[in-house]
Amino acid sequence: MTDAALGLSMLGLIVVVIMLGFPTAFTLMGLGMFFGFIAFYDPSQHWLSNRIFDLMVQRAYGAMTNETLLSIPLFVLMGYVMERGALVDRMFHSVQLAFRRVPGSLAVATLIICTFWGIASGLVGAVVVLMGVIAMRPMLNAGYDVRLASGVITAGGTLGILIPPSVMIIVYAAVAGQSVVKLYAAAMFPGFFLSFLYLIYVIGWAVIQPKVAPRLPPEQQRAPITPWIAHIAASYSPRMLPALLTAVVAPGRALQARIDGVEVSWWGLLRHLLTVLSPLLLAAVTLGSAWWYVTIYSQKGNAPAAVERVQQAAPASPAPSGGLQEPPSSEGLKEPPGATLQEPPGATLKEPPGAEPARKTEEGLQALGEPIAAPPTAAVPEAFYTGFWLTCAIALALLAAYYWHMDAEQFEILRMLVSSVMPLGILTFIVLGVILFGITTATESAAIGAAGAFLMAWQAKTLDFKRTKEAVFLSAKTTAMVCWLFVGSALFSAVFAILGGQRLVEQWVLGMNLTPLQFLLLSQAIIFVLGWPLEWTEIIVIFVPIFLPILAHFQIDPLLFGTLVFVNLQAAFLSPPVAMSAFYLKGVSPSHVTLNQIFAGMMPYMLIVILCMVFMYVWPSLTLWLPKYLYGG
Repeated sequence: MTDAALGLSMLGLIVVVIMLGFPTAFTLMGLGMFFGFIAFYDPSQHWLSNRIFDLMVQRAYGAMTNETLLSIPLFVLMGYVMERGALVDRMFHSVQLAFRRVPGSLAVATLIICTFWGIASGLVGAVVVLMGVIAMRPMLNAGYDVRLASGVITAGGTLGILIPPSVMIIVYAAVAGQSVVKLYAAAMFPGFFLSFLYLIYVIGWAVIQPKVAPRLPPEQQRAPITPWIAHIAASYSPRMLPALLTAVVAPGRALQARIDGVEVSWWGLLRHLLTVLSPLLLAAVTLGSAWWYVTIYSQKGNAPAAVERVQQAAPASPAPSGGLQEPPSSEGLKEPPGATLQEPPGATLKEPPGAEPARKTEEGLQALGEPIAAPPTAAVPEAFYTGFWLTCAIALALLAAYYWHMDAEQFEILRMLVSSVMPLGILTFIVLGVILFGITTATESAAIGAAGAFLMAWQAKTLDFKRTKEAVFLSAKTTAMVCWLFVGSALFSAVFAILGGQRLVEQWVLGMNLTPLQFLLLSQAIIFVLGWPLEWTEIIVIFVPIFLPILAHFQIDPLLFGTLVFVNLQAAFLSPPVAMSAFYLKGVSPSHVTLNQIFAGMMPYMLIVILCMVFMYVWPSLTLWLPKYLYGG
């Protein structure tokens, strides 16, 4: 059997062995060692001198010495701490009340919580199980169709591996040698856009067929009003903003009242006034940050860059005479043609061009967590100022309408949102902001997120020693799995390339004379089909590296290709027979909910994933605009 045939046998055998249930990481290492032993076998040497053992040590050592892999356990720990801390229960109730007038409000709240909780945790199984426990029974008790309830939980739960920070993006960055920071920026808009498409589908189905998502009875749409809030509304104004403003300025009537033995203080009134003003403050901070970044921060490098260009354009001063000088040359010191040291063929272990991703893994990982500063940008266009002030006007109009209709019940809903959603929102914004703006590395950002998760759980008083121990243990278990996957995939890829399998695949693809669109369709179709029997980890570490060396030939941006893979792999969790989201949900669902019903509910979301990929190809700026704006290139 030729080496190329051995390589293809190796590729086919890995799929069969994984489907039999063997651990992926050790299967990769085992097959890599077996086929590598055959590839390097030399009858004249002792079997212990086979170079596959050296290659195994090199790959394992290369994975262990990359400090940027620290971001994986820290991000995973952040997710498990928040999951074990049970911080999502109040959040679901408050979001459901905020969207109570929207058709399918329970499903909409579930999808929103899945999106933002997935961002914070990045754990598909944890999000699906948690939302299955919290939201599945309320939706079924409210008369929701089983397909709608199961589909929104399983599809929404998978968004955590797409929207940053995501462990899957870090794994792809390591395999492809790309910057995780740029990949985070590239995946940002497609992730939220896919969530938006899910939301349109859920609301549209509820509008077209109201029986699949009946409206909740009025008593379940009301928020309880505390007596002292009702007293302030009755004493000052039914609109809470002027009522609390007046109560803070003239607190006499509010402070004299004692309701249910609770004495109202002036500081309490001020605290609740800040709660009322939180939407205004949030809008001001968001718009102010956008103004600061575009008009101030991103323009800092322009003036020095212009001075430098002027200095470079000026004639250079002559060098001082005297001293030892080299003759003028544009090429510098060179060796004679025959002076280079060469080794005879076969003296060293060589890999064909197809093994480039495996060789560049360490370089890619070293650059993985480096903060990327924004390059000098062009002057701010006039369209930005027009759009900015138009956005400010729209935001002010919406805020005015919101405060005009804010009564005591709306205030209670806002107070629940501020106490449950805002801490998670602030933590997520900080973790992503410091990465995207180049303030910290991915590892440092992950440490901030893990520390913030502990602070949130401590503030909520829901994390004891037992739950902390569980979170740490699960983080260590997940991290060990991912790191062994790196070792196994590096060894497997190297042996596959040495046997000529990579070169054979390249020749096959290039011999088809495909256009870039046809290559994208072929590669994404293969990944989509592989998602049915395999999980995303196997696809990322085994099959994606096969396509990476061919991207340059078709002039396809690795950021665009990687983001397409991320979106495509959403289907890996939604496609039977190995649709892990379905099995996660089945384990916490009532007994009358069958797997077939869950599968039926997930199928439309697979079509939405394909639609999102079409948008990404037709409109590449959806993926590439943000990384190009932030980092150039």
